[in-house]
Amino acid sequence: MHSVGLQFKAGPTAYADIRKRGFSPERIGTIAGASGGAKWLVLSQVDRVIIERLLPQLSGPVHLVGSSIGAWRFACYSQRSPLDAIERFESAYVEQRYSEKPDRNEISDKSREILQTILGASGAAEIVNHRQFRTHVLTVRSGLLTASDNRPLLGIGLIAAATANVFSRRSLGAFFSRGMFYDPRALPPFYNVEGFPLHRIRLTEDNLIDAIIASGSIPLVLNGVRNIPGAPPGTYRDGGVIDYHLDLPLSEPDRFTLFPHFFDSMKPGWFDKRLSWRRMTPANIDRTILVCPSPDFIRSLPNAKVPDRTDFVTMSPAERIRTWRNVIDRCRRLADDLDDVIAHDRLAARVEPL
Repeated sequence: MHSVGLQFKAGPTAYADIRKRGFSPERIGTIAGASGGAKWLVLSQVDRVIIERLLPQLSGPVHLVGSSIGAWRFACYSQRSPLDAIERFESAYVEQRYSEKPDRNEISDKSREILQTILGASGAAEIVNHRQFRTHVLTVRSGLLTASDNRPLLGIGLIAAATANVFSRRSLGAFFSRGMFYDPRALPPFYNVEGFPLHRIRLTEDNLIDAIIASGSIPLVLNGVRNIPGAPPGTYRDGGVIDYHLDLPLSEPDRFTLFPHFFDSMKPGWFDKRLSWRRMTPANIDRTILVCPSPDFIRSLPNAKVPDRTDFVTMSPAERIRTWRNVIDRCRRLADDLDDVIAHDRLAARVEPL
């Protein structure tokens, strides 16, 4: 029995195809990245393998779509030197430090500082002009009750949104609309996605930084982003509010979506995390290949969990940094596993139904 580090799961069409024909990287048309903040540290080693082993084998325009930390990761993928960018990102992310009781302004400023470290002088231009990749960043545009950063007002708006969402996911549209920053050179398969009010905004060198910052701006934790160039006026926030694990038609016909993920379960929106009955739309994951750490592997990590935002509160800075570095080291095993699967064409033997 294989000692499971990674799990590989595929939607029905992708599963049948891989079992019959094997796995061909050139058939990947989309790479998806979910929201999750510090959870991405279990994937930073896997990202390196994808960059080194898979990206050079991809063909034609490939869509990179992310909300929150997914958008940050893909800001590394689509630079001229993606491995260097991932290294800068991981280092700056792990080493971030704050005062004893940081407010939203301090956390928001640190967020911009980290992104600037990732992008350097030319990163934004490299991303929007990348020869092969088409980067799409998901945010939400706040409605009347959720546009203010006044803590009590925003809190009331979020409680109302969460309550309405229990009864109907679509009701979130009364509080938030999708703000999709897209690369106009190749329209993504989800360009006409329905379900929520939608603002399509061209991703440019001028608005890329604001779009990525907004995509990870967790309500009540970071400031919303206003006055984004080229976007309708308003307050833009974390794309995970609606598109937490990207319940979107991600795949083009006859192409697949690669989805490196933190867990083997997926939830449509941020408010759905504790709603056991809220599932992804089956058609949207039909052509998805999910790559994630196994539950056994996660149990073997420090504190038996994937890093997350609570670590800033429950650990001292030194302890958190030490723990996160330990997680990254252990996740080299995941990278080795993926490397082996790609090198020896083992995906058909390892893949399970999603």
